[in-house]
Amino acid sequence: MSKADSLVIIYLCTISVVTVVFTVYDKLAAKLDMWRIPENYLMSLGFFGGALAEYIVMRLIRHKTQHKKFMLGLPFMIILHLVVLIVYLFL
Repeated sequence: MSKADSLVIIYLCTISVVTVVFTVYDKLAAKLDMWRIPENYLMSLGFFGGALAEYIVMRLIRHKTQHKKFMLGLPFMIILHLVVLIVYLFL
């Protein structure tokens, strides 16, 4: 494994953890009527690599599952990420 591969893995793990933390916080904030994370920010975290983690957590904690923006957008981003990963690995 090259150094670049290690950095990609570290990045994906980090963005996934950050995305999960923000998603869980937003769910708690919704219940407690506190300041919320803007939807565009959550979508951006998904776009930049946290889509799989965000989708799984949203389904588990039943957060924003009625929003088509998330339930269609995140799976699309996951597919996009898989394509990019496959291209990265084989080219």
